[in-house]
Amino acid sequence: MQKPKNVEQSPDTTLGGYTEVHERPPAFEGSDGLPYTVSIEIETVKDLIFPYVAYLVFPQWASSGLGIIGHLQTPILYKEKTREQAVLATSSLKLSEIKSLLEEAISSSP
Repeated sequence: MQKPKNVEQSPDTTLGGYTEVHERPPAFEGSDGLPYTVSIEIETVKDLIFPYVAYLVFPQWASSGLGIIGHLQTPILYKEKTREQAVLATSSLKLSEIKSLLEEAISSSP
């Protein structure tokens, strides 16, 4: 079944859109049964061409939701020339892509 052509994509299907619409980060249940949220991390590196790198951190919450008990993270996802480009690239990730990245992080954690 095709979507009607005049219907726009929901603004909260990307990380940046979700955060803007709901004023909080999205939450996910991992395949390990634990709850996670997600945050964008930007760091500067000693690369003169692409000095900004971006990756995601997944704070792992206690089952009660009352505290963070650990975290997982992705490898570097983007290398950019400016901080703004790094934020934009990462904010544009679809929530389904983020869920897949979380599952990869879970499966590769010790």
